[in-house]
Formats: sequence, structure tokens, C-alpha cells
Amino acid sequence: MTGREELAAAQEALVAALVAGGPVPPGFDPALVGAASRALLRKRAGEVARTWPALAASFGPRWAERFARWAEGRPPRGSWRDGWDFARAHRDTLDPAATRELALAEARWCHDGTGEPRPRRFALRRIPGAGVAVVVSGRLQTVLRRPS
Repeated sequence: MTGREELAAAQEALVAALVAGGPVPPGFDPALVGAASRALLRKRAGEVARTWPALAASFGPRWAERFARWAEGRPPRGSWRDGWDFARAHRDTLDPAATRELALAEARWCHDGTGEPRPRRFALRRIPGAGVAVVVSGRLQTVLRRPS
């Protein structure tokens, strides 16, 4: 293995330890890697909170802790996807605003939980507390409210 390949392997192992729950590679202080990993989880929780504000608000001051516990050992997939996956995993405990936020995302996007989400071409989706979302060509056209 060349020096460049060794360095690439060491970097890959360090990144896995920092963001995906991998073992700490030889030559690194486990306490410092753990501290950096926790800091990255807090940063990731903040990014998801900016992308999914109702979801984060539904957990209040426990948001960062709950998200970090869920995200630990899971590689980051971007704030939008991390929020989607977290919301789907906690669907039964979401408050109405977070449930609406997730339902609108599910109206716009098709996702089986394994591959990457893809835009829906057409959808009618019931949005709890808001009526029905109409999606045409992958774009939310309107939310029809039920008459009071």
C-alpha cells in the first residue's frame, strides 16, 4: 500500500469514527474523537432543525438530545433526508405541526425508505389539520382546506 493509500484509509476510518459510529483508528485519542463526534451530532441536529423547524419544535428543548441519540451510528445523509428519516421513525409521537410538515414532504416526494427520495409527478395527500395537498409535476400547487 502506498503512502497516499494509507493516508486515504486512515482518513476514511477517522471519518467513520466521527460520523458513523465506527471504531476509533489507531493513533487517535478516543476521548477527543468522542468529543468531536458529539459536537458534530449537535451541529447536525441544528442543521436538521433549520430544515425541519416544526419537527424540531415538537421535541422542544429535548430536540438535540433526541436527534443525537437517533443519529448516533447513522451516517449523515444531508439535513433534509436526516429530518425525513427521523420524522418517519417518530411518526407516532409527533405533534400536529410536525405531522403536517412530514405529510407535506410525503406529498411532494416518494420514498420507500431505502433509496433516494424522488419527486412525485402527481399526488393528492390528506394533510392532518390542513385539508388536502395537490401536487402536480412534483410541485405543491395548493392545499385545499376543509370548510369549517
